[in-house]
Amino acid sequence: MDEAAQAARTNIPEYSVSELSGAIKRTLEGAFGRIRVRGEITELKAYASGHIYLSLKDEGGKLRAVIWKSAVGRLGLKPENGVEVIATGKISAYGDRSEYQLMIERLDYAGAGALLARIELLRQRLAAEGLFEPGRKQALPVLPVVVGVITSASGAVLHDIKTTIARRFPRRILLWPVPVQGEGAAERIAAAIAGMDALPAHGIPRPDVLIVARGGGSLEDLMAFNEEVVLRAAAACRLPLISAVGHETDTTLIDYISDRRAPTPTAAAEMAVPARTELLADMAQKAARLIGGLDRALQTGRRRLEAAAARVPDLPAILGTARMRLDDRAQRLALALPNLLAARAGALVRVERHIPDPRALIAARRAAGSLLGLRLLGGLRASVQLHRDAANRVGKRLTSGGIERRLGEQAGRLAVLSARLDGASYERVLARGFVLVRDAAGQAVTRAAGVLPGKKLRLVFGDGEVGVVTEAKQGSLPL
Repeated sequence: MDEAAQAARTNIPEYSVSELSGAIKRTLEGAFGRIRVRGEITELKAYASGHIYLSLKDEGGKLRAVIWKSAVGRLGLKPENGVEVIATGKISAYGDRSEYQLMIERLDYAGAGALLARIELLRQRLAAEGLFEPGRKQALPVLPVVVGVITSASGAVLHDIKTTIARRFPRRILLWPVPVQGEGAAERIAAAIAGMDALPAHGIPRPDVLIVARGGGSLEDLMAFNEEVVLRAAAACRLPLISAVGHETDTTLIDYISDRRAPTPTAAAEMAVPARTELLADMAQKAARLIGGLDRALQTGRRRLEAAAARVPDLPAILGTARMRLDDRAQRLALALPNLLAARAGALVRVERHIPDPRALIAARRAAGSLLGLRLLGGLRASVQLHRDAANRVGKRLTSGGIERRLGEQAGRLAVLSARLDGASYERVLARGFVLVRDAAGQAVTRAAGVLPGKKLRLVFGDGEVGVVTEAKQGSLPL
């Protein structure tokens, strides 16, 4: 039997995988719509894309969930593993994996959610004011004289602090007893912090460091240390403040504002007061290092002094050498002057031998002068004869009528050039009826395009000049 015949004999509907996945998706989204789911956050993972994937679980099941990047900023709280929350969102199916998941749009604390939400809002507001900045933290004193303690007068907290301080380094303890939970506890704690800070320098000893402590408890028991009045008082306190509220896993807002947070009251006392034995050992070690350093400095100075002394010269030997050198220079100086005079006398004798006889020198110069005179006289006679011959030739040419002929030729040529120059003169052009136009500066105006209305011009005629003022252009300018 073929598949078509078998399908015709049954009434079971047939779907493709994508059709069935789409039907399930529409059914889930239509049946549940917007819901609230309570569970504990687990398998939290944030991706670089900004999306957050997690699961919500309880005793009997687990639900996958996703927070899209667009909804992260509107959640209301920061998701963390192990936190029980109430998630608000929509159920949707993911057909590619046959899974359904919750698309979360908002998260609220479950159980003690109201308290946690209130604490979170207050934390964000104080953080925005800068009260949690590390730059506001004060350094603790190395060895305080008085340790101020704000806690309950009864209980193990005060006993632990006292025994720890007595064991490490006995110091004076100033106690301000307060209730650490219940109605009015926050106001009493804030007043105690402000009172410790306002103690005068005289009278009751002013603490050098302040410890605010209490034992462990539930979130409701520790709420006094999450109240704004206590946090404001701690932020305004000028004394270095150590918070030791609850056990190591408990965290309150005063831990963010205090200068140091201690996991337990005993640890707070250890932070406030150093161990006496450790201080003594540290001082002994530093003293030994200081003595060793001084010894090394003395040894180094001694070696440097000995090396400098070894380099200092023998002064008597230096003086003896200088005295011997002075005696030698004096002896050589006594012999130097006669020797110098003898050397100069010998040099003069040698120079005298090379000087010629003045009478022979004068006779030679006289003979040379006579020879030059004879040569000069002959040259003058020849030059005079040359000039006389040239003058005779010029006189002959002047008497033959050549000058008159040349003058006539030049006069005719000059008359022709004068006629041509007169014909090219602009004055002849003006005499024929033309006009020369000049501007106020005397420059010739050659184009009408450069003439503006109201401009003064000079018209030069053949017999004189006339001043005019130009008008607006209208086709052509009338004269």
